[in-house]
Amino acid sequence: MADREFEKLVEQVTAQVHARLATVTPGKLPVLGDRSECTATKSNCAGDGQCAVRKQAVVEEMMNRGAVRFSAAPGIAEPASHIAQTIDHTLLKPEATESDVRKVCEEARKYRFATVCLNSSWIPLAARLLSGSGVKPIAVVGFPLGAATTNAKAFETREAVRAGAGEIDMVINIGELKSKDYVYVLRDIEGVVAAAGNAPVKVILETGALTDEEKIVACSLSKAAGAAFVKTSTGFGPGGATVKDIELMRRIVGSDMGVKASGGVRSREDWEKMVAAGADRIGASASVAIVQGKVGTSKY
Repeated sequence: MADREFEKLVEQVTAQVHARLATVTPGKLPVLGDRSECTATKSNCAGDGQCAVRKQAVVEEMMNRGAVRFSAAPGIAEPASHIAQTIDHTLLKPEATESDVRKVCEEARKYRFATVCLNSSWIPLAARLLSGSGVKPIAVVGFPLGAATTNAKAFETREAVRAGAGEIDMVINIGELKSKDYVYVLRDIEGVVAAAGNAPVKVILETGALTDEEKIVACSLSKAAGAAFVKTSTGFGPGGATVKDIELMRRIVGSDMGVKASGGVRSREDWEKMVAAGADRIGASASVAIVQGKVGTSKY
C-alpha cells in the first residue's frame, strides 16, 4: 500500500472510530501514527524519559526486558541484539502434557528466553519451574477464539496473575470487531487490562482473519484501552505473522506500544524479517531452532 493511500485509509478509519466512541469515551482515543521526532540538542534536552540516543543504560535495560527495535540518531550504534530475550517460548497445543511444559521451561532457563507462553492451567507449574530465573510465565486468555464474555476473560486473567503469570496475551473479540461494535471491543480489552493489574497485556488480533481497516481499528482500540502490545496471531487461526502486517501495526501504534509477531516464525531469517519490520517480541515454539540458527517445524 502506497504511503498516500495508507494515510488516507488511516484518516478514514480514525474518523469512523472516533465517531462511534465519541459519545462514550470522549477524548480517549489516541491519535494514530503520531511519530513526531525529537529535535532537542544535548544542551537543551529537558527530557527525563527513555531516550535511546542519550541514555544508553536505559536502552540496555530495555533490551534485557525484550526490546530489540530503537530509533537512534545517525552515528549512534544500536545495542547488540539479544535474540533469545526477544522470544516468548510458546507451548499452546491442547494436548501438551506436564512433561512438555517442564521441557519448555527448562529450555527457557537454559537459553534465557523472555517468557514462556502457556495455557492458563499450566501457569502454577511454570511459575514454580521458572522462579528465580528471570523468565516470566505468560498466560493466554480467551484463547484461541476471543469469543468469551468480558467477565470470563477478566476472571481468567485474575486467576492467571494470582497463579504467577507475568504477562497476559488476550484474544480480541473478532466478531464484535467485524460487527463494528467498537465500544464493546474497547470495554473488553479494558476489562482484561484492569484485571491484569501491573501485568502487561498483549492483544491478539488474529490478523489473518481481518481486513487492513479492521487491523487499524483493532490497533487503535488496543492502544486506547491501555494494552502494552498488539500481537498478530493465535497460531490456530488463518495465516500467521507477515512482514506486511507487522509494518502496518507498527505504523499505527507508533513507538508507544510493543508489537509481537506470532504464528509461523520458525527460523533466524524469519526472526530477522519480523524485527526489521518493527516487532519487539516474537512468539514461537521453534525458539531453540531460531537461536541456534536452524529451522523449526512447528506451526506456531
